[in-house]
Formats: sequence, structure tokens, C-alpha cells
Amino acid sequence: MYTAKGQLDANAMLKQYSPLVRRLAHQMIAKLPANVEIDDLIQVGMIGLNDAMSRFDSEQGVQFETFATQRIRGAMLDELRGSDWMSRGGRRQQREIETAVHKLEQKLGRAPQESEIAEAMGMSLTQYQEVLGKVRGTQLVYLEDMSGDEGGDDYLDRHVSNEDANPLSMLQDHRMREALVEAIKNLPEREQYVMSMYYEHDMNLKEIAAVLKVTESRVCQLHSQSIARLRVKLREW
Repeated sequence: MYTAKGQLDANAMLKQYSPLVRRLAHQMIAKLPANVEIDDLIQVGMIGLNDAMSRFDSEQGVQFETFATQRIRGAMLDELRGSDWMSRGGRRQQREIETAVHKLEQKLGRAPQESEIAEAMGMSLTQYQEVLGKVRGTQLVYLEDMSGDEGGDDYLDRHVSNEDANPLSMLQDHRMREALVEAIKNLPEREQYVMSMYYEHDMNLKEIAAVLKVTESRVCQLHSQSIARLRVKLREW
């Protein structure tokens, strides 16, 4: 990996360690919302690899792969922390929907209907459905939701930064999956269909719309509403 002058051969290093970047990106994205793009993580990971190559000092007694892994993962985490995955307005409206859903569930003892949620938010049904279309709920977990009670490690530190999950994290992830499965079972029937077709059968909005005989925008609304309901349940978990 060194040139005749004793320097690191950059091209050879990039060729050898680019699979490491891809492997780390795939490990990380498995624990992130669906709207995070794998290519974006790989791109910033390659920047981290270049940084590792320029900073590596073999005299420190650390293997290059170990050093590079830290730099690559750090670059990806910095990019994720700096990304605004949903506009502030959209996030605020999503939380207003979740608040209304939570209060109505407590009051009614069941999943509220769209018209009931709209009324609780002081909107007409049409206005509420327009908001659902705008927020396009895509994330079951927002990073800021997952910060520690005492302001310590955040979701990325606890669930993404470590390649080897500790037993407690693995147990928590298992319990969360169980809670998610149970929450989906309690969704209104049509929303269950949407979630099943979208996530289990990998169908797009157009295909789901054809099955349900509704418009794509209606499927988007149902999906956003399902996400709001699920986030209420997962926050209780």
C-alpha cells in the first residue's frame, strides 16, 4: 500500500477500503428511517476514508482499518446530524396530528376516525387530509425523540455508531419490533392494508392505489395517518 517513496498509495488504498465504506453504510442504514439514501452515506463515507488516509500515522500503533472505520463512521454520523429530514413546519404539523390522536385515543378508548381528528384540530376533513398529504409521514422515529433523559447519548450514538450492539440495545430493539407489530395490528383495517403492502410487499403508492381503488394522494394520506398513530404507540412504549 506504499509507493516507492514510502508514501501511502492513495489509489490502492481507495480500491482496497471502499468495500469497508459500503459495508459500514449498509450496517448504519439498517437502523435509520427509509428516506435516508444509501448513496449519500457512501459518498460521505468516502470523504471520511480520504480523511483517514491523510491523517493516519502508523507510528501510533493502530491498524489503518481500525483508524479508518472510526473516521468513516464519524463522517456519516456528522452528515446525519446535520441533515434536516423534514421541514420544521412539517414536523410541527406531524406532532400536532400525533397529539390529537393521543388525546382522542385516551378519550374514546379506540382509534379515532379521520373526521374526529380533524374536528379535534379545528379543521374540516378536507383541510386535515391536505395536511396529511403535505407532511408525508415517513419516519417512525425522529432523532430528537430518542435523546437521553439527561441529555446524554442520542439515538445515533446508541443505535448506529457502534458496529457491535450491546445486549441491552439488542433487547430494546427486539421489544420495539414487538411493540411495532402490535401497534400495526391495532390500526384501522384500511391503514393496516396500506402498511402491509408498502412495507411487507414493497408496493409503491400507485400499485397500492390500484388495489384499494383510490388515488395515490389518498394512499399518501393514509400512510401519513398510520405513521402518526404508530408514533403515538411507540412513544408510549
